[in-house]
Amino acid sequence: MSKRALSIPNPRPQGGKEKDRFDAFDIVVVPFPYADRLAEKRRPALIISNRRLAPFGLIWVAMITSAENAPWPCDVTIVNLERAGLPAPSVVRTAKIACIEPARIERRAGRLDKANAKAVAQKLKGFLGSA
Repeated sequence: MSKRALSIPNPRPQGGKEKDRFDAFDIVVVPFPYADRLAEKRRPALIISNRRLAPFGLIWVAMITSAENAPWPCDVTIVNLERAGLPAPSVVRTAKIACIEPARIERRAGRLDKANAKAVAQKLKGFLGSA
C-alpha cells in the first residue's frame, strides 16, 4: 500500500460490506456541510487526508465548487475535468475543509492530476500554523 493510500474503516457497517478504499486526492461525492448554517449540500469534494487518519474513522475533504462562483485567492482550478469526473469547470476551494465519516461518501467520481494535487497541497500548507 502506498504512503498516500487510505484504508477507511466503516464505523457503521452496512450489510457486512466494508467501505471502499480511498486515496488522498480522490474526488468523491458527499453531503458537504455549509459553514454558515446547519445544512448540507450533495457535492464533489477532494479527499485531503491520508491513511494516518483512518484509525479515527474520519476523512478530511476540501470543497469543490463551480468555477463560475466568485474566485477566492486560495482556489485551485481543476485542469483535467475528465480525470476528475466532473461535468463542468470547477475549483478546489482549499479554505473550506470538512471532517466527515467515511460512511457519508456516496461514490468516487475521479481523481485529481499530480500538478493540481501539488498545487492544492501547497495552498493547504499555507493555512497550517507553525510551532
